[in-house]
Amino acid sequence: MVPGARLIVLGKQGAGKGTQCVRLSRHYVIPHIATGDMLRAAVKKRTPLGEEAKRYMDAGELVPDQVLLNMVGDRLDQDDTKERGFVLDGFPRTVNQADLLDALLEPTGVDVVVNLVVSTQIVLKRLASRRVCVDCGANYSTFTPPRVGWICDVCGGEVVQRPDDTEAAIKRRLDLYEKQTAPLISRYRRSGKLAVVRGDGLADVVTDRLVKAVDERRQPRPGRWS
Repeated sequence: MVPGARLIVLGKQGAGKGTQCVRLSRHYVIPHIATGDMLRAAVKKRTPLGEEAKRYMDAGELVPDQVLLNMVGDRLDQDDTKERGFVLDGFPRTVNQADLLDALLEPTGVDVVVNLVVSTQIVLKRLASRRVCVDCGANYSTFTPPRVGWICDVCGGEVVQRPDDTEAAIKRRLDLYEKQTAPLISRYRRSGKLAVVRGDGLADVVTDRLVKAVDERRQPRPGRWS
């Protein structure tokens, strides 16, 4: 295995991106950069970027691409990502975000973009059973609950069902994802960097599929990873 990788993982909500990004992070020994977690942490810590993002969120507006890019850019500028690589989870979501990211990563870019594909039927079942920590955002389900009651194993926060995890709300989010992401997937397919991987089945099986797909498409850069 060649150490280091620059990866993006795409997939609809409930596809298992978070779980598999953590596994890819461990396999390739690279940081897992989950933009949703970063955004929540920045807002909670009241950092300058967090305060800026909160103004849009409080107004019910989407956080602008440039604000998200600045947050991602700060993280990608740290030594561990520059030396070893990363797996991006939750960014980019649109073609414009992908263009901004490409400009940020010039001239190296990313190695592989994985599209984790799961049927809507499976996603609806997963999301209906999902439970989330209100403090740190850690994911659980009725099938894999916390060790003690509904108390988060990570931070001790309360684990609840999200109010928008109804079937109707989930379907609306999935429809929006398809509209936003279809052009993004086409963009990466044209670049030759897209790998489509089935996300159904046991987590270990899905991880094996991902690693195989990534390794088949990676172009190791001599001397890049040391």
